[in-house]
Amino acid sequence: MTLERIKAIPTRVGLVAGGLGAYWPQFPDLLPQLRRSAARVSERMGELGCEVVDVGFISDAQEGAAAAEKLRAAGCDLIVGFLTTYMTATMLLPVAQRSGAPVLLINLQPTESMDHDTFDTGQWLAYCGACPLPEMANTFIRAGIPFRSVSGYLEDERAWRRIEGWVKAAGVRAALRRGRHGLMGHLYPGMLDVSTDLTLVPVNFGGHVEVLEFDDLRVRVERVSSAEVKERMDLTREVFALDDSVDTADFEWAAQVSLGLDRLVADFGLDSLAYYHRGLDGEIHERLGAGMILGSSLLTARGIPAAGEYELRTSLAMLIMDRLGAGGSFTELQALDFLRGHVEMGHDGPAHLAISSRRPLLRGLGVFHGKRGWGVSVEFDVAHGPVTAFGVRQGRDGRFAFVASEGVTVDGPHLKIGNTTSRVDFGRDPGEWTDAWSATGISHHWALGTGHRVPELRALAELLEIELAEV
Repeated sequence: MTLERIKAIPTRVGLVAGGLGAYWPQFPDLLPQLRRSAARVSERMGELGCEVVDVGFISDAQEGAAAAEKLRAAGCDLIVGFLTTYMTATMLLPVAQRSGAPVLLINLQPTESMDHDTFDTGQWLAYCGACPLPEMANTFIRAGIPFRSVSGYLEDERAWRRIEGWVKAAGVRAALRRGRHGLMGHLYPGMLDVSTDLTLVPVNFGGHVEVLEFDDLRVRVERVSSAEVKERMDLTREVFALDDSVDTADFEWAAQVSLGLDRLVADFGLDSLAYYHRGLDGEIHERLGAGMILGSSLLTARGIPAAGEYELRTSLAMLIMDRLGAGGSFTELQALDFLRGHVEMGHDGPAHLAISSRRPLLRGLGVFHGKRGWGVSVEFDVAHGPVTAFGVRQGRDGRFAFVASEGVTVDGPHLKIGNTTSRVDFGRDPGEWTDAWSATGISHHWALGTGHRVPELRALAELLEIELAEV
């Protein structure tokens, strides 16, 4: 049995291609060639896993205005304007003005180079997509419309990787804009850095924060049947290796809470969740808070990140990394290994099981350090190889910013205490890295994801018009 990921809404990309209509009667073979190029671009865009809204080829300002209205009505996440040859700025400006979506201009000539000895004017014009790009840029800047561009040729894989990066960034931006983020319980007492002004989430990213009570979870956990608990325990045994320290009653409780969490997420339509409850003397809310790690880890692996300690901004960072295909596990600093040059980071759950270097271990704990309660916790390290530490910072001015650092997870000794500890080599003294990382204003927690993701995060930061601090 495998964990079934949520079905994400595909990124909707609006595509319009164009060229100057005055050329068509002068050079009869030109427009058919440009239409073939436009069809190839539409085909390649579809291969990126997005939904393409192709409004066709425009030749003048009137057709541009009609295309603008179609794309406005389509509600696109990204608008791609394909400059096939020279075209006037008035043909594309309405598209950018009316869509409300980020704009990407692409200039992809037919091949790497012209055949200069045989080409006539009409054949040259098929390679002239670069010609209108400065004109578009000047016009968009004067209109106050942000834009970005990619220049290359039709089968230029470097150009298509850049285009794919913008499509992915637009998809994450869209996920944030329509996201529903659960915040359940209360702030861990005294953790001032974790506190987030809830208004700032829709202001900076869009989306909605759903404020929840632990009683919202309690009533759903109470309705879970014993047969469902057995089924969830069977699933857990397939996903995890169970340590001998796991108490059967604690395991059953974690499975029951996990099923309640699934229902909570479904009932409120959540895309992410941050939670914490202190509790007292083993009462039900303390037991719920202590039983969250298994269910939160299973949710995170399915694409619904869950973060402990009420860390809303980190659940958002985990969501961003997950949608980039990087996983994204709940993380904090744990220790510095100056002998090996490693930064040890992780947390006592929840974890992103999809990026574990090995089969994750479920360990029983008689105490959760710094928290009340007891139960089961997750233990693993992130898959060895390139990784990115990534967090969302809240500044004094109320603006969010990204903080990121690329490193490599490596092998080495690990504590066996039910934590998700990874050893990360950032290519510098671990103490210096820690000082530089902390100096950015990053808070207590962040997400650790696979791959070097700074280029993708830089693209997303541009689309969101926020700062990216790179360590």
